[in-house]
Amino acid sequence: MKLVGIILGGVAVFVAMLLALALGIGYFLAPQNFLAKVDAIVAISGGETSARAEEAVQLYKAGYAPTIIYSGAALDTSGPSNAKVMEDQAEADGVDASHILIDETSDDTSENATNVALIMKDHNIHSIILVTSPYHQRRASISFHQALGAGAVIINHSAFDQNWSRSRWWLHAYNYPITLDELQKTVFLLLTGVHQ
Repeated sequence: MKLVGIILGGVAVFVAMLLALALGIGYFLAPQNFLAKVDAIVAISGGETSARAEEAVQLYKAGYAPTIIYSGAALDTSGPSNAKVMEDQAEADGVDASHILIDETSDDTSENATNVALIMKDHNIHSIILVTSPYHQRRASISFHQALGAGAVIINHSAFDQNWSRSRWWLHAYNYPITLDELQKTVFLLLTGVHQ
């Protein structure tokens, strides 16, 4: 009986360690900051692009910024860019076109950050709320900090993702590949400063 108790105790400790690791990964990848008023809301395209665009609209309507910047090219170059699709979505939801800026050429997170930095410089924007999917938030934030420099204010705020949350991502096996890939890319970026 004593051996059974030891084994069960060991299993419980192992399960607790796995749960702590899973939660740690989720919260590491998806940092969230308290919202505050900024110069612009930036939403970059990727997984759940529509949700990211909508979250930017909701933040705009709540008065957190007078401007939205959408960034992202499209894999299919025969149609509109992701940024244009997001802009159209925002306009359909009542945002005046004059309050939206777009970058239609960025193919990855590093380019999102670099190209948005140029837009921000041209429009005297110094503080942003950065909107992306939760699993992508940490890496996007690092990329934007690199591109914008020390003087810029970046508030992290993820859009809702119906398939991924930082406290429960590990409950669904289909989240494992994207989570582990994002973790690897983020750690590599932190250690080397280089984008993959």
